[in-house]
Amino acid sequence: MRIPLSVLDLAPIARGETAGSSIAASVALAQRAEEHGYERVWYAEHHNMPSIASSATSVLIAHVGAQTSTIRLGAGGVMLPNHSPLTIAEQFGTLDAMYPGRIDLGLGRAPGSDQQTMYALRRDPSSSDTFPQDVLELQAYLSGETRVAGVHAVPGRGSRVPLYILGSSMFGATLAAALGLPYAFASHFAPQMLEPAVAAYRREFRPSEQLDRPYVIAGVNVLAADTAAEAQEQLQVSRRFRAIALFGRGQALTDDQADQLLAQGAAQHVDQMLTYAAVGTPAEVGEYLDGFVKRADADELIVAHQAPSTEGRLRSVTLLAEAMDSLSA
Repeated sequence: MRIPLSVLDLAPIARGETAGSSIAASVALAQRAEEHGYERVWYAEHHNMPSIASSATSVLIAHVGAQTSTIRLGAGGVMLPNHSPLTIAEQFGTLDAMYPGRIDLGLGRAPGSDQQTMYALRRDPSSSDTFPQDVLELQAYLSGETRVAGVHAVPGRGSRVPLYILGSSMFGATLAAALGLPYAFASHFAPQMLEPAVAAYRREFRPSEQLDRPYVIAGVNVLAADTAAEAQEQLQVSRRFRAIALFGRGQALTDDQADQLLAQGAAQHVDQMLTYAAVGTPAEVGEYLDGFVKRADADELIVAHQAPSTEGRLRSVTLLAEAMDSLSA
C-alpha cells in the first residue's frame, strides 16, 4: 500500500509572473494532486515575501476548494501567534461549512516574517509564549466547548476541524505529544532535528479524542522529471530562486547575480535547507523516498515540489505518484 502523499504549496511567484498567475497554478496543482490520489494540499502562511502568494491561507483554501472535489485542503500552517484563536476558529469553521470533511488546520508558532513585518501585523513579540494555551483555546472553539465564557466560533462551533502541530524543533514535538495531536516536521527546509524530534514525539505521545496513536508527517523536497539531466537543471534554477528569496533583498536579480550569491556563501544555507531532496527520474525519486520514509519514521510525506515552472511541478506531481505506486505494487 502506498504511503499517503501530500503537497505543500507556497504558491511561488516566479520571475515575470503575477500573484494571479501563481494562484491559478496552485489550483492546477491541487487538481493534479487530486487526480493522482494525493491526501491533502497545505498552504503556508508567509508575509512580506515577494516570491510567495500564500499569505492569506484561508482565502486561498476557499478558492482552491471551489475547484476541487475530494482532496483535503488546509494550512501548513497558520502561524497562530499572528492571530486570535477565535478568528482562526471562525475562518476554518467557515471553510469546513463550505467543504465538509475536507479541511485541515496545521498550526505553527514561528513569526513567518521579520521584525518590521511583525510590527505591521501588530504582533506582540512575546505572543509565541502563549502558543500552547492558544492551541487549546482554538481547539475548544472548534469542539464547541469554549474556554472563554459566552464566546463561541460561528461558524466553527462543533466542527472539530482536525488540528496538526507543525515544527522543526523539540518544542513542537513535545507539545504535539502532550496534546495527542498529529505532528508535521518541516524537514523540507529545517532538517537538523528530524530524527530526535520524531523519536521524542512517538515516545511521549498521549492519546486524545482526535488521535489514538502517533501520526508523523515529514516534509521533503522533490524534483521528479523525465530525465536525470532535466531534474538537475531544475534543481539549479530552484537553488537560484531560493538564494534570491533569502539573500536578494527583494531585488530582481539575473541568473548570473544569483550564481554570485550562491558562490559568496548562500549555497551553504540553501543546500542545508535542501538536505532532504529527492531529485531525478521517477525510479531515482522513488528509491530516495523509500529510504527517507524509514529514516523519518513517517506515516505520511508532505512534498514541496521544487520545479521552477508550473509545468515542471505538475509533471513532478504525476511522476512521483506513479513512482510510489510502482514501489508499493
